Amino acid sequence: MTEVLLKELTKTDIDWMIGTGHQREIAAGTILIEEGKVANFLYILLNGILKVTIFQPDSNPLARAFAAIEGNEILGREIARLSSGEVVGEIPFVDTRLTATTIQAVEKSLVMSIPQHKLVEKLQQDVGFASRFYRAITIMLSDKIQNTINQLGRSNLAQGQPLKDVLFVLGELHDSDIDWIMACGTRQKIPANTTLIHERGTVDALYIILDGVMSLSIVENERNPLARAFAAIEGGEVFGREIARLSKGEIIGETPFIDGRLPSATVKTIEESIVLSIDRQQMTAKLQQDVGFASRFYRAIAILLSQRLQGMLSRLGYGRRVYSQGLSLAESAEYDDELNDSVLDGVAIAGKRFDWMVGRLIII
Repeated sequence: MTEVLLKELTKTDIDWMIGTGHQREIAAGTILIEEGKVANFLYILLNGILKVTIFQPDSNPLARAFAAIEGNEILGREIARLSSGEVVGEIPFVDTRLTATTIQAVEKSLVMSIPQHKLVEKLQQDVGFASRFYRAITIMLSDKIQNTINQLGRSNLAQGQPLKDVLFVLGELHDSDIDWIMACGTRQKIPANTTLIHERGTVDALYIILDGVMSLSIVENERNPLARAFAAIEGGEVFGREIARLSKGEIIGETPFIDGRLPSATVKTIEESIVLSIDRQQMTAKLQQDVGFASRFYRAIAILLSQRLQGMLSRLGYGRRVYSQGLSLAESAEYDDELNDSVLDGVAIAGKRFDWMVGRLIII
């Protein structure tokens, strides 16, 4: 991950982080971020190794007893190890939910910690820095999602959540941004059984599904990626296993705008669908020329990816939820995947925006 920061941030950005943060040596076993707790710092790992664990309820009373005797409060499953250059504690900047993982030092390590409130001020005051920072975070989150899938197995991880994608994105954009998307976007009717995006193939546009249902699938056998790429270019059928259904309000094709990587899944229409497509070249030019739009767009995509990652871990059953422990729902209780009032207000506004978009585009 070191190259991500060095590539995406300028020397001035890095100088600010060095001047604002402070180096801290931590002993093996130190918990930097605990699942279900608020992270007050953004951490950059300078040296050492950290491990990422997710809570895994253990119904075995003997295992719990030994854990208690040994003073081990973390009954979790390790899903990743982090090395020099990795960034942790980014969730508060892109997601209101509490973190779903615990970050702990495996050996004596050196980290740089940047206070959350100072970073928030910088993001609000310096739109150029915000654009570069959120782009870097989107790249890191995308890598974390892929690593989590690889670590936990390619199971049915990405269940569709209708409207959620577009609501989080539209909630971050300005009216002028949406006007531009409407003006540059093209309404397309896609026949059933049409492959819109090929795994490892090029992507020509960012798509917002306005109506219909699509399938998200991956190739199960790890065949030569070059062979898959040529099959995609030639329009050949690459058979895969469906891992999700996508419907109204979902966003697809955002991958190339993160760091130019090729898509890791195939998207195919199940029934006739309607999409709003924003040409890749036009979107790329807009991101390069309008730093304010770029800042809001990358923040929106970072929120989207964070939601997908957090939701993935929750759906796997590792989230520490009050209601999964047999307790009743209550207004005073906090739940891991619960959205706060400010986010719900933004989602409500975004919902009205999306209904307006759909009304205009479907009728045309």
